[in-house]
Amino acid sequence: MQRPSYTATGYILSMAAFFWWGLFPIYIKAVSVATPLEILAHRIVWCLPVCIFLIALWRQWGQLFRALAQPKVALTLLASATIVTLNWLIYIYSVESNQLLASSLGYFISPLVTLAMGMVFLRERPGRLKLMAMGLAALGTLNALLHQGGGLWIALTLALTFSTYGLIRKTVKIEAVAGLLVETALITPLALAWLLWQGYHGELVFGRDGWGISLLLACAGIITALPLIWFTAGARRVPLHAVGVMQYIGPSLQFLLAVAVYHETVSPSRLVTFALVWAGVALYLLASSPWLRKKKQEPGPEATPV
Repeated sequence: MQRPSYTATGYILSMAAFFWWGLFPIYIKAVSVATPLEILAHRIVWCLPVCIFLIALWRQWGQLFRALAQPKVALTLLASATIVTLNWLIYIYSVESNQLLASSLGYFISPLVTLAMGMVFLRERPGRLKLMAMGLAALGTLNALLHQGGGLWIALTLALTFSTYGLIRKTVKIEAVAGLLVETALITPLALAWLLWQGYHGELVFGRDGWGISLLLACAGIITALPLIWFTAGARRVPLHAVGVMQYIGPSLQFLLAVAVYHETVSPSRLVTFALVWAGVALYLLASSPWLRKKKQEPGPEATPV
């Protein structure tokens, strides 16, 4: 039996990770003088030494080398690195271009896209409530396509790339930080080459617009790695259904930031889209609740002999 303090620590760490991810747009806005590509490149390059430090600290070199000794693992992580890089780039672009509502929508529907992918690729069979949840999310997406097509590509790309990334990483037996190290190591040469090229042409913000912005860009590595560490440590200590609920903290905070802080417009049609998706999310959470599963597993009343 797990100690209460052990579980409580898990909740604190998991919630800290989701709050951090939800508030990440504040960081992007702070460095928005740089282009999305420059922010992305710094996130990749500075994440590598942070991951190396953590692997050395936790002495996970053995596991890392065993994983890399398998060509299939390396190729799989190359695929996941490519997908997560695209996800990062689109997300940064959405914040810089004042389309945070679109990215919020993408991360709201992402778990439902993951559910659909599980049906197609893993032959999973969700229950009726989860199928209804997917249907509501599909209706919300269709409504967005009919009324506000402009930002829909951001939402769909974020949802598809994030879900695909999760599906791919599910097939690789490697710790989160070790996997992130391999992914960043594979794409760092391209990111570093791009930074050097841009610097040669005098088009980089880093080192040109003062030490403050340069320091913030250099912090991209630790800002990326910290929530991942918290999430990895926290998810091991709490029930899976709790993580399923907490994952909506991020897009909820993004929605609040978009409306209350960055004053993005919520049109009636967009509100209908979110309402349909939120209804789908509510059904998904209800279907995933341990209470409902327990009720289904309980035997019915025994027949009374006549």
